[in-house]
Amino acid sequence: MKKSFFERFSDRAVCFTGSPTAFIVATLLVVIWAATGPFFNFSETWQLVINTGTTIVTFLMVFLIQKTQNKDSKAIQIKLNELIASSQTASNRLVDIEDLTEKELDQLHKYYEKLSTLTEKDASTLHSTNK
Repeated sequence: MKKSFFERFSDRAVCFTGSPTAFIVATLLVVIWAATGPFFNFSETWQLVINTGTTIVTFLMVFLIQKTQNKDSKAIQIKLNELIASSQTASNRLVDIEDLTEKELDQLHKYYEKLSTLTEKDASTLHSTNK
């Protein structure tokens, strides 16, 4: 399946921005900016240059990072769903629970907390049986 332009761009951009090269380039830009301060008498315009630049980069990076996190989260959910579906002793009711509301997830969380408490009390439930 062919990736869209944005997906190809975001994949490359995220790989680059997380690299040591990107960190060194960003550090050098800040050092150069700081070193030019005396030449511009540390003026408001000089300060505005770094403020504007960092704001724009941060704004754009938020979208790239979110795109990557969404993709990674979806891949992890699919892998977990496969593990649940392939296990004979797992409850298939948990497949696709990421689509539940926050309230429904809280209810499930409370259920498993209670199950954990009951399991601690009854040593025989510590081991699942394969039938």
